[in-house]
Amino acid sequence: MKHKIAILASGSGSNAENIFNYFSEIKSSIEISLIITNKSDAFVLKRAEKLNIPAVVISGKDMKDESLVTELLKKYEIDFIVLAGYLLKIPDFLIRMYNNKIVNIHPALLPSYGGKGMYGDNVHKAVVEAGEKESGITIHYVNENYDEGKIIFQAKCEVLPGDTYEDVASKVHKLEYEYFPKVIAEVLSK
Repeated sequence: MKHKIAILASGSGSNAENIFNYFSEIKSSIEISLIITNKSDAFVLKRAEKLNIPAVVISGKDMKDESLVTELLKKYEIDFIVLAGYLLKIPDFLIRMYNNKIVNIHPALLPSYGGKGMYGDNVHKAVVEAGEKESGITIHYVNENYDEGKIIFQAKCEVLPGDTYEDVASKVHKLEYEYFPKVIAEVLSK
């Protein structure tokens, strides 16, 4: 069965590009059909252009417009949504419409270091400041609350005593690139 994915990203889009490359290389029936960002200056738009993926900027306000978002997703026949560094809360109508068909990656081992404002370097700084001995990634379904959906997969990395938050970020990015596309493929194969 062919799947058409929309990737939502707010920043550079390195995970989006990694996911696209993974599915292109394995000649999968999974297609990245659309990229949505909430920032008109997000680097993910340049990546989308380079990869020849349609991309749309939808402001946080417009993301709450059910008819606009629904029409866009129908136009591209989207049947699964991946959040890859998307920093806005997903509206309830979209969660209902794509029940258990929206996944997110979080740069920590949930339930620790999740919730509003816990993204990117904020997470890595909190992990280091707390003196944690490990961190990692959590891939989970999206529900109505930040970072509280059912956990699909976690991978861990060691946090050494001298590690800076940048060191932790680097280790976590490696886990993201290694596992996120594979877990998406696994979820879609069920």
